[in-house]
Amino acid sequence: MRLFAIRDYRYLFSAQIIALFGTGLTTVALGLLAYDLAGPSAGVVLGTALTVKMVMYVLIAPIAAAYLGRFPRRTVLVLLDVVRAAVALALPFVSEVWHIYVLIGLLQAASAAFTPTFQAVIPDVVTDESDYTRALSASQVAYTMESLLSPVLTAVALAFISFNWLFLGTSAGFVVSALLILPTRIPEARPSAHTRVWDKAAAGIRTFLGTPRLRGVMALNLVVAAAGSIVVVSTVNYVRDDLGGSQSDVGWMLAASGGGTLLAALVLPRVLDRVPARATMMTGAGVLVGGTVAAVALVAAELATRTGTAVVWAVIGVGMALVVTPTGAVLRASVAPNAVPGVFAAQFSLSHLAWLVTYPIAGWLGTSAGFTLTWSVLAGLAGTGAVAALLLWPRHDARQALSGVPTTVRSASRTGRSDLVKAV
Repeated sequence: MRLFAIRDYRYLFSAQIIALFGTGLTTVALGLLAYDLAGPSAGVVLGTALTVKMVMYVLIAPIAAAYLGRFPRRTVLVLLDVVRAAVALALPFVSEVWHIYVLIGLLQAASAAFTPTFQAVIPDVVTDESDYTRALSASQVAYTMESLLSPVLTAVALAFISFNWLFLGTSAGFVVSALLILPTRIPEARPSAHTRVWDKAAAGIRTFLGTPRLRGVMALNLVVAAAGSIVVVSTVNYVRDDLGGSQSDVGWMLAASGGGTLLAALVLPRVLDRVPARATMMTGAGVLVGGTVAAVALVAAELATRTGTAVVWAVIGVGMALVVTPTGAVLRASVAPNAVPGVFAAQFSLSHLAWLVTYPIAGWLGTSAGFTLTWSVLAGLAGTGAVAALLLWPRHDARQALSGVPTTVRSASRTGRSDLVKAV
């Protein structure tokens, strides 16, 4: 409750929730739009659209974080929300597949600039270390509730309206988000040690490559992307064609994954107070590998049922929460305060680079070669990422924090990024 007593954080958190629910509606509606336009080839369309999204994230996030830092961050966030609202409003009028690619490209270009900027604002608004840890958990809960409730609400709504109306809900969500950000007091970004845009953009990437624990985070990004792609890309065709489900059933199956994430999110704040971030995230990687192997077993043995699939989807949701939730604290603990925006932008870009690899596999290979081979490839990638993370992030990392934050943040503020990299 102390966290939500912070006025500006309360407004920003509310804006995040509203925008997330709007985005959640689009996630389901986009899959149904792809199925409406392409039928059995919906996986290809959805995989391509999501690949366009990842390209925007990988290319734009670091550059936007470096360039937009010279402008008032509140103004930037509001304008980007307005752009996203306008693009979402155009999606119901799509009549050709290529329209999806263009509009998704524009929408995600704005999101690629918005999200890392928003993430970097939070530690400047919530300055207390323990409060920031709770802010990270609250953010994960917000993502979790969106992934759980958005598909449920969508499933109910689709019983009464066409999926095209869901895009209007997305647009409204972005507008409300902008209105909530307007009255907030957001500090300006700290001056960077770099003056040129390219140097600012590359600084976060260099930090990742030079810090063992962050190299481990890069490998864990691949685990999350490999398992998550099975859920995000394959669900619509798998439920509609293999399980014979309806549009609403697609929403319920996605909600199963969100339910697993919610279960993990409810216990993680207490766990992260006692268990090292590395141990929590490695456990999550193991859960995700197990989930992908179970998914392969279901389709290979032709034992797929709605109940069995929902259980596997829930397991994948648990694993994703275990990996993703502590990541923000690990990032903040690894750099000096003036380097936080750059390292958040780098993580945003690098994590989506992993999705850029796995989305086309799930979409294109899934359509041409079937789910068994495709999910086997993704399970292999998840296993590879998990092993790489164990090797790249040493157990004796002297600066990993029990909760992911406190001692290292204090150290970061005193010594600066270069000393941190040397120490690790």
